[in-house]
Amino acid sequence: MTIQTGSVPTAPPVLVWLRKLGDAAVDLLFPPRCVICHRLGAWLCAACIEEIEFIQPPVCTHCGLPLETSIPNPGTRTLCDRCQHTPSALDAQRSLAYHGGPLRAAIHEFKYRDLRSLAVPLARLMAARWATLAPCPDFGTIVPVPLHPRRQRERGYNQAALLARELGTCFAKPVDEGVLVRTRATAPQVGLSPVDRQHNVQGAFRCTSDDLSGMHVLLVDDVCTTGSTLESACLALREAGVTSVQAYTLARAKPSGLEP
Repeated sequence: MTIQTGSVPTAPPVLVWLRKLGDAAVDLLFPPRCVICHRLGAWLCAACIEEIEFIQPPVCTHCGLPLETSIPNPGTRTLCDRCQHTPSALDAQRSLAYHGGPLRAAIHEFKYRDLRSLAVPLARLMAARWATLAPCPDFGTIVPVPLHPRRQRERGYNQAALLARELGTCFAKPVDEGVLVRTRATAPQVGLSPVDRQHNVQGAFRCTSDDLSGMHVLLVDDVCTTGSTLESACLALREAGVTSVQAYTLARAKPSGLEP
């Protein structure tokens, strides 16, 4: 099915090549510096990437958090204790790494300091790890979690959409930025309790059409804390006839039980 409304098609190879050539020219004239350690050469250098706490398998097949390795025969377990007793609209959820250290600092620069160039290295890290983390690597369309129009005007861009576009290039998949919209300006999730987060985003999304009906969707956002935003967005996609929804975020909060 061809998606038209709000869709970002995969760029032809020649356009991708020209974009890379242009990026190389800009980097030559204005060399990037690592946003963490300020070394010249990249927005996120290899040394700082090594300090990111990536989520490692084996993970729960639903929520994507690591399974306990101390239990007998951990390889036979597929769901964590929480997911065995907690229903979810999502088919699966994955995150690249925990929200801390260099990644937390990079996300802050990306999200609040207008450093949009970070979308490229961050999304490429996500793409490189997807095959390792994903229970079902196949999907038809990528959909970013939208901002409310007022907040997007204030910020000037949607960080989830920037990640989704780069993932679309990496995976050679279409990106639909128009079908899922945020219908009301919710309060910032930071500082809210898990219950308040759930109420805050309940019913905050809707689909503008049924263009994605019958599709398998990858829902993309920058950070997952409790998963309330992803669940609410997923419910709107389900109501529009989407067959399956996997979520993928750049980072997620580290559960208290996993803290060192």
